[in-house]
Parts: sequence; structure tokens; C-alpha cells
Amino acid sequence: MEFKEKLLASHLAFEEGIDLSDPVHQTRLDSLKVFEKKGFPTRKDEAWKYTSLNAMMREDYALFPKAETTIQLKKVKKYFLYEIDTYKVVFIDGVYSPFLSDTTHDGLDVCLISAALSKAKYRDLIHTYFNKTTNKEDSLTALNTSYTQEGAYVYIPKSVVAEKPIEIIHFSTGKEKALWLQPRNLIVVDQNAQVQILERHQSLKEHNVVTNSVTEIYAHQDAFVDYYKIQNDLSTASLIDNTYISQEKNSNVSVHTFSLGGKLIRNNLNFYLKGEHCHSTLKGVTLLEDQQHVDHYTLVDHISPNCESHQDYKGVFSEGSKGVFNGKIHVDQLAQKTNAFQQNNNILLDDKATVNTKPQLEIFADDVKCSHGCTVGQMDDDALFYLMSRGIPKKEARALMTYAFANNVLESVELPVLKKRINKLIAKKLGVNLGFDL
Repeated sequence: MEFKEKLLASHLAFEEGIDLSDPVHQTRLDSLKVFEKKGFPTRKDEAWKYTSLNAMMREDYALFPKAETTIQLKKVKKYFLYEIDTYKVVFIDGVYSPFLSDTTHDGLDVCLISAALSKAKYRDLIHTYFNKTTNKEDSLTALNTSYTQEGAYVYIPKSVVAEKPIEIIHFSTGKEKALWLQPRNLIVVDQNAQVQILERHQSLKEHNVVTNSVTEIYAHQDAFVDYYKIQNDLSTASLIDNTYISQEKNSNVSVHTFSLGGKLIRNNLNFYLKGEHCHSTLKGVTLLEDQQHVDHYTLVDHISPNCESHQDYKGVFSEGSKGVFNGKIHVDQLAQKTNAFQQNNNILLDDKATVNTKPQLEIFADDVKCSHGCTVGQMDDDALFYLMSRGIPKKEARALMTYAFANNVLESVELPVLKKRINKLIAKKLGVNLGFDL
């Protein structure tokens, strides 16, 4: 049986374990029809021209974990921001882990989407927001929607500032030879509210795991959302990340994506600027080796006037790794006074690595300031020689240059402890001591 057919056939078994009266079940069924019609994307689709899922589809994935798994905190503590106090929503093989989590309903909601779906007091909010900003024709988003059961639910009420960052972490243990996970996150930040969130997907041992994740973020007027995605998984793990962000007037949303490891990573990041004076930031650092593959697909849709967006993605590739960047800025006819910037810069450390980059502008307004650019090149030999002439060994000199290349992305990280952690991850990837405080 092909994997698509298995997914369609398994939906009846999925329905046996959920409440069919919950407010989103009809949406699940409608989405399943979309996936049945469209199937998995192929390279014939322009958006997937450089990324193939064929090898991924050959596995016989388990869709539902057979048993609840526990993990000792000491074995996974290093994956948390343990240096500071945080709220935590943690899942193990797709199942919520109350032992590792720290949720709250004290002034704000940090809990499970399954709990929100099952309680009457949340149903109006679920009805208002769930699946409202997604691309209904995207087959992988539809697949996730059709199997919506578990994930994080975050609601920050009006004028509330979340006093602690929120961590959303998914662990896969390897108890299943091959596992397909489909977490669903819903994040609503009300007027004048603020929150910082970190999301991570982490395998604990090598096994074939694919995560098809969907996150919806709603930033209301004057809201501030600071979101971080840490992608530093094992070489057998794949991630398809679909994130949809809806911004209202004067809101400020930033998303930093750090793609440092994984077999195949596809990031679909979609911003919709629906009110005036929105500010959107999309930044990313990619550092890959071996046969790893990362594909950043971004959309910034300027619907309202007087908005600003800033995209800056840096990539460093070696040893046959592959990078793809496809960034689109769309400026509606009504979106006058738009200021949009997009930049993608890449370094190939050897002749086996490849990068395909395609920045795009679609502008239908005449009073705008928009720019885009991309570069693909090698290490600057003159700069490398200069550092070596000052007594710095070649390996350390290359590492310093690589760090400097990505540093402007790191400078905008608002969490000091996270910035320090990312610096350490980059240093570890480069295999050197950079010689200054991390």
C-alpha cells in the first residue's frame, strides 16, 4: 500500500480516538478531501522544484505511537533553556509529557490544543482562529489539519506580557523504526500583548522520523511576538514546517530559523500583513554538511499600506549538502508606502555542495520601496590569507569568517541565553573554539 493510501485508510482509526463532536472535526474531513485530491507535492510543482519527497514516501511509517514513553529529565535537559525559567509544552513521540512540561492558566493559557478542543470555554476562540489563516489548497497543511489532535495552544490576553519564554519541544525516541508525526500549534496574541516562543523537534537516536508540523500565529493590534525555530536534528530526521502568521495594525512579529542539522528540512513561512504599520522580520542561519537538505520557502504578503518587512537568510554548505531559498514578497495594490527588503547570501565550502536561490517580487502598488538580492560564492581567499598571515590557523580562520558571515542574523536574537546557545552550536558545527566569549 502506498503511503498516501495508508494515510487515507488510517483516518477511520484516528476518528475512533477523538471526540467527533469537537468544533474542528468537519474541518478535518474537508481537509482530508483536499489531501486525497492533491496528494504529496512533487517536483512538477513549481514550489517544490528543487526538493523531492520520493525517498521519504518509501517508508512504512507508524502513525500512532503504540505506548506512552517516559524520558528522564537528565537525558534531555540539554535541549531545554535550563539556564532560565520557562513555560514548557513537551511531547514524546507525539504524546504529551506532563512530567517534562510546565503549563499554566494563570493570566494566560499555555497548554494543549487537545484540551482547548475539548473544553467549552475555548470553543469560541477555536472557532474564530483554527485553520483560518492557512493555505487551504496546500496538501501537506491539509494532511496535518485532517489529523489534528495534539500540539501546543497558547493564548496571551489583551495587554499581558508573558513573564517567561515558552518552549514547545517534540522528542522522538526511536522506539518505532519509522514514525510520522503531525503536531498542530495555535498561538493567539491579543491586543498589546507580548510573548517569546522557542520551538524544537529533536530525535534522541537515529531512526526514520518525519514531522509534518503546522503552526498558526495571530498577532493582534500592537502585539509583539518573538519566535525561534531550532532545527539541529540527527541526519535521519526530516521536518516539514508550515507556519502561518496573521498580523494586525502596529503588530511586530519576528521569526528566526536556525537550520543546523537534519536529513531534509522544508520551512514554509507565510506572513500576512493585514493592518497598517506592521513590522515583520524573517531571519535564518543554515549550516549544513554531508547530504543534508534545507529548503526555505517564504511569503510576505503586504495587504495593507505603511508596513515594513525584512528578510535576511545566510547559508553555509559543505560535503554535498543542498540549499534552496525561494522567497516571495507580494505587495497589494492598496499597500502603498510599503518598505520590503529581502536578502539571501550563501557560501559553498567545497564543490560538492549546491544552492538554488530564487528571490521574487510581485508589486502592484506604485509608491513602495522594495529590494531583493542573492549571492552564492566561496570563501574570500584574500580575507582568509590575511587572517592566516596574522598567525591564525586555516581551520580557525575559516571558522571566524563563517561566524562573521552569519553574525548580523544572530545580533537580532532577543534572548541572551539563546544567542549564547546558538553561538555554541555553530562553534561545535565548525569544530573549533572561536576564541571569544560565547
